[in-house]
Amino acid sequence: MEAFPTIHTNFWDAIIAVPLVVILTQIFKKIFPIRKPFVPTLANGLGLAIGIFFAHEHNVWAGIFMGFFYGNAAVGVYASLKTQITAYRESKN
Repeated sequence: MEAFPTIHTNFWDAIIAVPLVVILTQIFKKIFPIRKPFVPTLANGLGLAIGIFFAHEHNVWAGIFMGFFYGNAAVGVYASLKTQITAYRESKN
């Protein structure tokens, strides 16, 4: 048994998993009445599910680590895009 799992980030992580978590989170927000404080928790849950069951199904610890990465990265991407769009709209007025 390894002391720490070997985790490789690749094309899947940056191009598919994080945007998938953002999209699934937005779909869940439209379908279910989710309060704003629980949206990051939902994103982390989705990230964990993707990390454990799809991306790293053979190594649970790697799946957990990368799942939190997916969820937190998705929250950061969403917050960044929202801030940029809001700033752009305010600059046009």
